[in-house]
Amino acid sequence: MSDLNDPRVYFAAERTALAWNRTALTLMAFGFAVERFGLYMQMMMEKNEEPARGGPFWFGVIFIAMGCIFSAAAAKQYRGILTTLRPVEIPAQANPHLALALNLMIAALSAALIVYLFCTNKL
Repeated sequence: MSDLNDPRVYFAAERTALAWNRTALTLMAFGFAVERFGLYMQMMMEKNEEPARGGPFWFGVIFIAMGCIFSAAAAKQYRGILTTLRPVEIPAQANPHLALALNLMIAALSAALIVYLFCTNKL
């Protein structure tokens, strides 16, 4: 339990969760760009063959999976910090579950993106 009785603790936890969220989104965007660029390069080099999963595909999926893990870890850490705060430390107008929901949605979307990439790329 926190004994500070200061709402700045809550705001610091929320800022940290959102910073992790930005990092997760950046990893996901980079992974998607790597995967799509690899697919583009393969299509330009081998015009007669179907695109296949190569190195860029796997690197892209790894970066997207890292984004998923970062977002889920941020949600878990933020939820843990919220349980240590007393109601006096959470401002009345604040929604303490918004950052948690946002991080969980990003994790779910990144998992869906990985499934999409596996379904659209041939073996």
